[in-house]
Amino acid sequence: MKTNHWTIHSGVVVSNPREDIDTDQILPKQFMKLINKNGFGTHLFHDWRYLDFEGKALNPEFILNQEGFMNASVLIAGKNFGCGSSREHAPWALADFGFRVIIAPSFADIFSINAAKNGIALVRLQEGEIHTLLEWVSKQGIAQIQINLETYEVKAGEHSFSFQLDSASVNRIRNGWDDIDITLKHENEILEFETKQRMERSFLEVCW
Repeated sequence: MKTNHWTIHSGVVVSNPREDIDTDQILPKQFMKLINKNGFGTHLFHDWRYLDFEGKALNPEFILNQEGFMNASVLIAGKNFGCGSSREHAPWALADFGFRVIIAPSFADIFSINAAKNGIALVRLQEGEIHTLLEWVSKQGIAQIQINLETYEVKAGEHSFSFQLDSASVNRIRNGWDDIDITLKHENEILEFETKQRMERSFLEVCW
């Protein structure tokens, strides 16, 4: 799955304001057997979305299974979202499902690093701001909000919230860069270095 790059995103918002949603809840470990990033979205929040282990019986009470929310791309969550293990499969599942923005008071550190690599912006708002946003969403029913990485604003109807996001994460998301893409930006320098090493240390040729 190639990361979708974006600068301004508008999408349907869903809320799951539980605190400490960990990576096992985002993607249970038994579904980490795929060899690429595609297909993980099917098992996103598996234990909440399905009534059976196989994932064939949808839980009608879970919001992502309800009409109007199946294509949601913005999630409002509680504090410490993404805690637990350091594996990157959790943001893979979120991105593969279609989420581009997660709004919460705080996020786990390693999850924060992995999210930007997969085109997901983590927007930190104060708990009072999130409460206001949740109230607005509740009144609207199915609603869209906009996130702007140029102005660092969240717009929801008449409400506007400012946030901060580090420039490295913004550049990853706006350009669709993962670690390989960033490395390849220096491809010429890497080739130049390797050529120089071969010339100056020919005795290491066997290693090349």
